[in-house]
Amino acid sequence: MASVEVDFLHSQLEQRKCRLEAALALAPSNIGLAGLLREVDSALERMAKGTYGLCEECHDCIETDRLLSNPLVRYCLDHLTATGRASLQRDLDLASQLQRNLLPQCGLSTASWQTSYHYAPLGPVSGDYCDLIVSDGQLFFILGDVSGKGVAASMLMAQLHALFRSLIGIGLPLSQIIAHVNRVFCQSVLTGLYATLACGQAKQTGEVEIHNAGHLPVLVAGRDKVHRVDSTGFPLGMFQETEFAVTRLQLEAGDTLFLYTDGLSEASNPARNQDDEYGVDRLAHLVRGQAALSPTELISACLNDVSAFTDSSPYADDLTLLAIRHVGVVA
Repeated sequence: MASVEVDFLHSQLEQRKCRLEAALALAPSNIGLAGLLREVDSALERMAKGTYGLCEECHDCIETDRLLSNPLVRYCLDHLTATGRASLQRDLDLASQLQRNLLPQCGLSTASWQTSYHYAPLGPVSGDYCDLIVSDGQLFFILGDVSGKGVAASMLMAQLHALFRSLIGIGLPLSQIIAHVNRVFCQSVLTGLYATLACGQAKQTGEVEIHNAGHLPVLVAGRDKVHRVDSTGFPLGMFQETEFAVTRLQLEAGDTLFLYTDGLSEASNPARNQDDEYGVDRLAHLVRGQAALSPTELISACLNDVSAFTDSSPYADDLTLLAIRHVGVVA
């Protein structure tokens, strides 16, 4: 396990120990608190001995995402007891349900915009972040991808969701919102973890403001052409003080924004050359040819095309697609 991660977990455990000791001073007969304190002390002792993060049964490494979500874990997945496996499955099922409850309303629309999205996690939980928020008559759209997979990535995804929802709700300009989110993200995540993000603000007039922080190109399709809005900044969580450039576009009625994560662009067929990925160029060609479709139909066409490309092979990563169409200004 990386030393940076161990240092982070050590500080978390020390803080937990202080809180437990303070709680026990107020309730010295509380058996549950005393048991938790013993577990924390045991974890700190393993860190001092250099055995932290090793399974006590097979002495192999415990899964990092499980340690990040619960630093008291002592066994790898292969050596959990039947009770432990059942408990873990219940936790994953609950986490999956909670994460799906964070997704935006299906088919969300305003007077000027129609939307549709497809969300398919590789496992029970996902590091992909998709959100649609209507505020003061404007549509905010966000699509992101947290580095890594599993529980740790899903926890960071939930943090992004809460930050954006809170800040958009108080009416800050989008550029300030992203700067605030980035600073909080830098302060709260481990070194080396980050999130690529494409987000924007769409007005009823068709004017769109887009920020692309290290994410794949946003595609803007209409009138037999596709414009790409490429990344203009670093991903969130890399540098605390950084600027996120904005791209402003004027969309016409019938124009569509298409956002996606790398589960789509990097899809491949294991039966042939692994380096042959679906790619952004193929996607842009498809979106250009199918731009007249509704957002739901466009996403279906994309999923059918990638399925044909991969011969229906299972995806190797989380997959999220988001289509947003300007339907014109309603008088």
